[in-house]
Parts: sequence; C-alpha cells; structure tokens
Amino acid sequence: MTRSWDAAAYHRVSAPQLEWAEKVLERLPLAGDEIVLDAGCGSGNVTQLLLDRLPRGHVVAVDSSESMVEHARQALDPDRTTVFQADLAELELDEPVDAAFSNAVFHWIPDHDALFARLHAALRPGGPLVAQCGGEGNVARLHAAGREVAAREPYAEHLAGWTGPWNFAGAEVTAERLERAGFVEIDTWLEPYPITPENPLAFMTTVCLGPHLQRLPEELRTGFAEAVCDLAGPELDYVRLNVDAKKPS
Repeated sequence: MTRSWDAAAYHRVSAPQLEWAEKVLERLPLAGDEIVLDAGCGSGNVTQLLLDRLPRGHVVAVDSSESMVEHARQALDPDRTTVFQADLAELELDEPVDAAFSNAVFHWIPDHDALFARLHAALRPGGPLVAQCGGEGNVARLHAAGREVAAREPYAEHLAGWTGPWNFAGAEVTAERLERAGFVEIDTWLEPYPITPENPLAFMTTVCLGPHLQRLPEELRTGFAEAVCDLAGPELDYVRLNVDAKKPS
C-alpha cells in the first residue's frame, strides 16, 4: 500500500525535520552555483533551506507523493527548482547533478540497494551524497506501543501481523550497500536524537502513524492514534542514520 501523505499537515508539524536538515546541510560542501538533487523533497520546506545555500544554483526536487509534489511546486521558486514525482528507487534524470541531498526519506524505501544505485547514476563524477534518515532502533518505543494497541480489538482485524513499510537500516549494512553501488569515501553512523514535538498527537498522526491509520477505517483512526500516543509518551526516541559518500571522480 502506497503511503498517502497530507502535505499541508506535514508542512505544519515538521519542525523536527527542519532541525535535522539544517545540521545535515552543514555537511554538504557547496559553492552556491551547483545543481543539487533533493531526494525526497516533501512539502518543500527543507528544499527552501537548500535553495538558500544555492544563490546561483538550482534544485531538482523529487518525491514519490503527489500531494507533496503539488505543495512543493506551489511553495518553491519555479525558476530555481524542477519538481516532479518519482520513486527514488527507479529515479532517472535527464542530466546528472552536482550533488545529492536527502533528509528523513530513505527509511520509507524498501530497497536500499536499488536506491543507492539510482543516486549513484544521478550524480556527476566526484559528486557528493549527503543524507540522513531513520536508522536501526528508530522510534522503537512508539512502534512497540503501536504493536501493543494493534493487537487489541477493534484494531487487530486490520493490523494484526502487519509489520509496516519502514526500513531502519544499520550503519554497517548501509556502508556495504553504498560500496556495492559504486560510492567511495563512505562514512555512515547512527545518532540518537530524542525529540518531543510541540503537539505530539498531531506529529505522530501525520508523520509516524500514517501507515497504521491508512489501514484502519476512518472511524477507528483517532482512537488508535490517541491510544498509541498515551502508551508511548510524548518523547520520540529517534535514531538518525547519517550518510556521507561520493561518486568517484
């Protein structure tokens, strides 16, 4: 089942993603005139941070969600961005880019080998890949609460045995996948990053529990989200997987 996103709601609650992105962008070496791929642009708020670092450059912004792409197109300068919908594991660009950036996206993609192969193909020789996503152990407490509530009636009929779409990879296996894809100068590491959203229920409903709620009848969604949030507590035990790599020159 393809994830259905509410782009406007995501744009409102995604302050933590912006905070992560600012730190990830500090690792991306830019002169300001490059063409950069934003691999998973979401609603466009992080893409704008990237554009701010490219006063003479251009961003190719890609997302798999139609609603996210529509929101990003409306939010971003059309003269400085190219925004389109695509599955990153099947990405094909007309021209290679100078660098690739991604924030809070890769854990939604089942096949990381295919993902890294397509990103490698999208880059010019010598181009860097700088990214961060959910890593091994990410929001483990929330997912444990989700499984506990999913086993209860009336939710079990719709969620029992379901494991979800997440791919929270470890640092070592990610480095191996990057190397297989042809990347060099690889550095991967996990970083605990607990957060407490300003509105925990709204954040968890929009970002974390969307795949659960999509499987439930509408009349059960609010009760499920409230039960999971009550059980998990307001703090989310995020673990970020960081990726720095480069396509050979």
